[in-house]
Amino acid sequence: MMRTLNLSLLLLLCTVTYSMAQKFAHVPGTVVCYQPASTQKYIGSPSLAILPNGDYVASHDFFGPQSSEWQQAVTTIYRSGNKGKSWKKISTVNGAFWSSLFVHKGDLYLLGPDRHHGTVLIRKSTNGGKTWTQPTNKQNGVILTGEFHGAPMPVVEHNGRLWRPMETAHGPELVWGKRYGAMVMSAPVDADLMDAKSWQTSSVLLYDSTYLNGNFTGWLEGNFVVGKDGQLWNILRVDDKTTHDEKAAMVNISNDGKKLSFDPKTGFIPFDGGSKKFVIKYDPESDYYYTLVNPIPEKFREQHPKRNPSSFRNVLTLRKSKDLIHWEDVQVILEHEDVLKHGFQYVDWLFDGNDMIVLCRTAYNDGNDDAKNNHDANFLTFHRMEDFRSLGK
Repeated sequence: MMRTLNLSLLLLLCTVTYSMAQKFAHVPGTVVCYQPASTQKYIGSPSLAILPNGDYVASHDFFGPQSSEWQQAVTTIYRSGNKGKSWKKISTVNGAFWSSLFVHKGDLYLLGPDRHHGTVLIRKSTNGGKTWTQPTNKQNGVILTGEFHGAPMPVVEHNGRLWRPMETAHGPELVWGKRYGAMVMSAPVDADLMDAKSWQTSSVLLYDSTYLNGNFTGWLEGNFVVGKDGQLWNILRVDDKTTHDEKAAMVNISNDGKKLSFDPKTGFIPFDGGSKKFVIKYDPESDYYYTLVNPIPEKFREQHPKRNPSSFRNVLTLRKSKDLIHWEDVQVILEHEDVLKHGFQYVDWLFDGNDMIVLCRTAYNDGNDDAKNNHDANFLTFHRMEDFRSLGK
């Protein structure tokens, strides 16, 4: 009887998985989850990790008018045991927003604010994301109190420490962009990551209205990156609504992680896609830095000459660089002709041998209805770029 029941459940699960794959076969990649636009809850903050046994873990949060993003945000965790071919929801975390998954010393962690502009928390799972610790004080996961902003940026191990950029949200003006101050958190690799005393924060670089001849309207969602000369950088998304020629900001981090500095004359670099969230990682095998960005191809600039550059999200392109400053296109990975209702954005990605695996916040027609817009996504999708180092050759 038990064997029959288990077989029935397995068949039901396979039927549900197949049905979703069949229903959304027109959507690029593998659909991890779907949230109808009519719910006014949208899929945000993709994060991706590989467990020690090779399983993949994915997360996302919900934002929008019917979400709880401003009170205690909700993050959902998924796991794949077959290299991303199918996914199963394994847990829900209350009080997690803009949060990064990462593996350290065999355990899985989730790090980020508890809500929109919230307190920074860290949680640990010892069973691959099924259950999580619950932060209640500064000894078990409450890291920074106040108002903070971020995205699920990678947590990077370097020189005996773990590094994760973040932004304060304290001003000088309490409006989007202008309220964000660049900073970096770090902790020794052997420390108790659940203890707030293990973490240090750098100095904060606040918004400066004089940057970019007065056109600077904020920086956010920074990447911790190590230059080939050993210099530590926080490379941030830059908001400038006056031009489609996008840029990024290279903020200097002191070797001890305590001080940030920036030269506005040299620190802004041309960077296609720089007005949207991007992730930069170094690949030692090819000696290139790679990133996935939402650029603005010329045909879309011509179609929408006055559109805010940060609202072009319908093209996802792989780019690479030898020096972090000069970047070249490798290949367009995803593209849709519709700028307004389709987007491939906020991607998190990892190297997996010769492949690159990608988790994407995707706005796409569900077969009947469009997403609300290209920003307010209705899908979380998974993609694999096989033999990515050979692309574009």
